[in-house]
Amino acid sequence: MRRYHLFIIYGLILGLLVWNLFLQFEKKTETQNSEEVLVQSADGEQFRISIPEAKLKIFDIPQKVTFADEPVPMDQTDVLERFEREIYVNAYWESNMILLMKRAGKFLPTIEKILQQQGIPDDFKYLAMAESGLMNVTSPAGAKGFWQIMPGTAKDFKLEVNDDIDERYHLEKSTLVACKYLKSSFAKFGNWTSVAASYNIGIAGIRKRKEEQNQSSYYNLYLVEETSRYLFRILAFKEIFENPGKYGLELTEKDLYKQPLFRELKVNQSISSLANWAIQHNSNYKELKLHNPWLRSQRLKIKKDQDYIIKLPVN
Repeated sequence: MRRYHLFIIYGLILGLLVWNLFLQFEKKTETQNSEEVLVQSADGEQFRISIPEAKLKIFDIPQKVTFADEPVPMDQTDVLERFEREIYVNAYWESNMILLMKRAGKFLPTIEKILQQQGIPDDFKYLAMAESGLMNVTSPAGAKGFWQIMPGTAKDFKLEVNDDIDERYHLEKSTLVACKYLKSSFAKFGNWTSVAASYNIGIAGIRKRKEEQNQSSYYNLYLVEETSRYLFRILAFKEIFENPGKYGLELTEKDLYKQPLFRELKVNQSISSLANWAIQHNSNYKELKLHNPWLRSQRLKIKKDQDYIIKLPVN
């Protein structure tokens, strides 16, 4: 029995020795990868602290990049630098990218479907990200919604905008209008890269720059910073979304936001109180406004021979 106890004691001592050696090795490794700083306390006592070395990853930038199957001239020095800038700005703005990827799970399926139906390259979904971050935001110039549609454009393409309704916030209708604009731009320029640039500076704007500088390619134009960065921000979103693990963004399907299952209610008579109407349909005002952001007031005035579809979650 005494011999058995000795074995236990010797085992514990050996274990403590091994653990002490491991801690010393870890401390030595940490010291090698850190900077030591001498600190003096208020009473004059000096001691050293280790500041871990910051390690930021340098990404392997792809040599071949395309937008809507059109090659990006990565052999041009300024093109490479502009692309790298947007990669690092967005990849290291982790909170923004994570939330954008989560929101994409909620809204991209609808956008992708409409783009495909309208014959618009799938890469234009990243343009919506560059415009709004997939949020119903308002710009200082008055552009609104995911696609940042200006009041004049809304009027030209017959989106309804009044005190009760602003269809620039209607995901499906605003995406269709964006597609119409992109098609009209493509008819003038014949390439999707110029079309994307025109979404930022306008069709007349990009045409004027091409004529002034006698250049046909977006990549050869000298532009204001916003437009100069615009397409590269779109390209950065595409690269990061298509290779998330490479940039340390390893979200799974369960991490993404999802839309609830909806029921669609057709209304053709004015509603004096949307809050009461929502309660009558087993919902509430919050749910109604969240899923129908195009409803801008507390009521809905409907003209004769007019109707709307309101979405509410299936309970």
